[in-house]
Amino acid sequence: MTSTDDVPTGPVPASVVRALRPLVSAEAVAEAAASATGAAIEPADLEQAVWLRLLEQFAGEGPPVDPARWVRTAVRGEARRARRTVRRERPFRDDTAPDPGGCPERLALGADERRALRAAVERLPGRCARLLAALLAPGDPTYREIAGKLGMSQGSLGPIRSRCLGCLRRMLAAEVAAPELRGKEH
Repeated sequence: MTSTDDVPTGPVPASVVRALRPLVSAEAVAEAAASATGAAIEPADLEQAVWLRLLEQFAGEGPPVDPARWVRTAVRGEARRARRTVRRERPFRDDTAPDPGGCPERLALGADERRALRAAVERLPGRCARLLAALLAPGDPTYREIAGKLGMSQGSLGPIRSRCLGCLRRMLAAEVAAPELRGKEH
């Protein structure tokens, strides 16, 4: 055991940082991965918290006797603290603020987007227009109801829907990529 006279206090020596950096990093990554099922903890946040605790340790009690053990304990302690914090955090809800989704501009944009989508669906070839229109129906019909209405087997609705949506995507991408000249002669 060394006396406290020859133990440096204050800033952490660079040699200690170099020696502990791989261990701190590995322990933080391992602890963050172990807690992935619960609250999300970033390894970099754990590392930063451990380095701060090490600075506090050096300023107060001096260097830890067993640095590797100290690092493992500190990382686990910081991970527990971070998980507790995340569990206790609640999103801020301001009931006095107006609902941004209900503002007139958003309502108008939403209605315009729905009109454009329905117009594009109507331009689809073959049974795609009928199928996607049925899927977009306001009553939110089931696949069984749609299949009965269109005279199709329920099992073929998914693959046909997928092909129709691909066709709709290509059609809309072409319209967005090459917009029509507006107000100019063709």
